[in-house]
Amino acid sequence: MVTREDVENIALLSKLFVPEEELDGLTKSMQEIVDFADTINNAPASDEGFDNINNLSNVFREDEVVPSFPSTEILKNAPEQAEDHFLVRNRE
Repeated sequence: MVTREDVENIALLSKLFVPEEELDGLTKSMQEIVDFADTINNAPASDEGFDNINNLSNVFREDEVVPSFPSTEILKNAPEQAEDHFLVRNRE
């Protein structure tokens, strides 16, 4: 059972401010989250092939090496370049 004191302690440890008028609602919400997690944890675990209910298969393909454009052609419209690379301004 999640208590107001638990919520206050978690807020203190998290360095979060929780207004007094929100404590009851937050306590209720946290209890609902814990109850949901308990429901999931208590669900029966059986190996009945649930992993592939949609009959999906591997859609990956083998990598193919293909020729690239020459770097001079790629960089010809770059506003700034050096040593076959785009120059990017620092955002500081």
